[in-house]
Amino acid sequence: MPMLPLDDHLKASLERYLHELEEVMDADVLAYFGPIVYGLDDGVRQALDALEDRRGHLAVILECPGGIVEVVERIVDTIRHAYDTVTAIVPDRAMSAGTVLALSADRIVMDHYSRLGPIDPQIWRNDRLVPALAFLNQYEKLKEKAQKNELTTVEFALLQKLDLGELYEFEQARELTIELLVKWLSKYKFGTWTETGTRKVAVTAEMKSQRAEEIAALLNDTDRWHSHSRGIGMDTLRSELRLRIDDMDEQPDLASSVRQYHRLLRDYMRRQEITNFVHTRGFF
Repeated sequence: MPMLPLDDHLKASLERYLHELEEVMDADVLAYFGPIVYGLDDGVRQALDALEDRRGHLAVILECPGGIVEVVERIVDTIRHAYDTVTAIVPDRAMSAGTVLALSADRIVMDHYSRLGPIDPQIWRNDRLVPALAFLNQYEKLKEKAQKNELTTVEFALLQKLDLGELYEFEQARELTIELLVKWLSKYKFGTWTETGTRKVAVTAEMKSQRAEEIAALLNDTDRWHSHSRGIGMDTLRSELRLRIDDMDEQPDLASSVRQYHRLLRDYMRRQEITNFVHTRGFF
């Protein structure tokens, strides 16, 4: 699609807003909007390689409906190779694999409108991403009914069609998602957690890992959230998961810059019919 004069203006405005965000955050900024799919990891590497005079802090503006957790692992490794400190900013939503990516940061910034989601991993099937836990949960329910001889004819036919190789792949995706989340929460989000809030007890590596496992279990509980696509707001993340989330509304300059950039980038992607977009200073 050829660039129109308005698109040129939008691009220049996006570059200006990105620069403003870097000044407000005193950080390099990487924006990613779209699903996390194969090839994104290379895009992130190129976007970071394009940065000159890097700061020690990277702010990631993230909007993501979900994606592939193996790609998340490579993205986090790439980011952490270049930066010791990472902030995730979620102006709208970062679901599933996007939630895992956000929770790999040292700090998460949201507002009342922002949403993370359950960490149900997604697998490519028939040219689309499908949630793994939906298949695993259905299989467990059918297996339990079979053990009680309560299967209907339709359910028996469904059970016969399930591919055990695929089920194993789904199980491994679930375990990898939990493993990565526990590792990254313990190392980064809880990295500076040295003392408990109430009893003032020294925090050990085992305590960090235990808290991370609790959070992973809650985010992996489909009975609690009911839907793969259900958004989990800042207040719930703070109260139920006891996660520290910074409120963007308490930082007016940051909130204004993020929202202007976010709205403009959405408009630019819509006009250009783009579904995935990576942006840094020097990479557009």
